[in-house]
Amino acid sequence: EWGLESLEENAHSATPCTKVFVNGVWMGVHRDPANLVKTIKKLRRKDDISPEVSVVRDIRERELRLYTDAGRVCRPLFIVENQQLLLTKKHIKYLNDGVDDQNEQYKWDQLIKGGVIELLDAEEEETVMISMNPEDLENSRLQSSGMDPHANDPDFDPAARLKPTITAHTWTHC
Repeated sequence: EWGLESLEENAHSATPCTKVFVNGVWMGVHRDPANLVKTIKKLRRKDDISPEVSVVRDIRERELRLYTDAGRVCRPLFIVENQQLLLTKKHIKYLNDGVDDQNEQYKWDQLIKGGVIELLDAEEEETVMISMNPEDLENSRLQSSGMDPHANDPDFDPAARLKPTITAHTWTHC
């Protein structure tokens, strides 16, 4: 169930619950915050709720904060699933052409409504893993499969200044 429990019912309960805030106002508590966050993000990516709603889970403080107020600066980021960008050449072609396969108008909004791009504010940005470029995603995929990303690179200079080693990152955005 996605409903909140009232504050009065849960005031003296020993069950661990997460406080839920909407725009800074304590609305209630929830017993399964991980599932709630996953569901809200899924709904946001399908455009069932506004793409500008921000979802921030603070595990240490046992708080879930939702922000819907105006005036927050949001940054567009590409969504990454299974170390793969969801943005494909097909999406770029649609944007360049201005229409998709069904001859429907295709603009920036379709990328957001299609769950390819997500708008994150500064607070939510602190809770995600952002890859700085697609090459980092490729290196992560290679490393997770047990391969050395620079094994067959003839231009690799072992004496050059190296980027930080990517070990076990699971990227969420790029």
